Amino acid sequence: MKFNIRERRKGASLTQEEVADMLGISVSLYNGLETGKRRMNETYLEGLANIFEVPASHLIIEEIQSVPIASEVIDGAMVPPFDLQTGSSFPQVECPPQLSPKNLFAVRVSGNSMEPIYSNGDLLFFFYKRLGVVPSYALNKRCLCTDVSGQGWIKQVRTGTERGQYNLSALTPSSNNAHDVRLSWAQPVRLHLPYELAKITFNGDANVDLGPSPHGRSLFSGLPQPS
Repeated sequence: MKFNIRERRKGASLTQEEVADMLGISVSLYNGLETGKRRMNETYLEGLANIFEVPASHLIIEEIQSVPIASEVIDGAMVPPFDLQTGSSFPQVECPPQLSPKNLFAVRVSGNSMEPIYSNGDLLFFFYKRLGVVPSYALNKRCLCTDVSGQGWIKQVRTGTERGQYNLSALTPSSNNAHDVRLSWAQPVRLHLPYELAKITFNGDANVDLGPSPHGRSLFSGLPQPS
């Protein structure tokens, strides 16, 4: 847990020595609290809240978890086909509170080919599971999926003619279905987030407003592409 007591102290025009004296502790201990090298406890936190005249909760920095935006979806296909192992180089979006950030990724819709289900710029969240598995809970659901050649789509996944083959149903009449496709993995869409609600960071800059992306113009231009 992190605290903003350094910023509060400077905003109040107080020195470390003065705050330490008000708390009744040594300057070295206070310095440790401020730098995070010493553990904060309830007594210190309440004392600092009284000094800065704010609720104790206002001294706590909320640590926001982020999720990689791993690819774009154009006409129902993922461009580029993504490599989730390179997720640290991707733009990030704040993790929705109803989902755990562990193994969670997002893709961004580009264009209006999936209207009215998904709109340009919307984000679709899914949990990444190991390759080579199409779980039973993914069947008959809207999924992000990849075939054995690496091409990815967002389709409704249904069982195919033979074991290991799947029929991929388009989400809109304007898109094409695919039959008896061998998939390397599939995971259902867990959450659909309209683009105007997303809080995106890119290259360390917070609250970047990427807006709806023009159809065919990749959010990932200039980023390292998966091999």
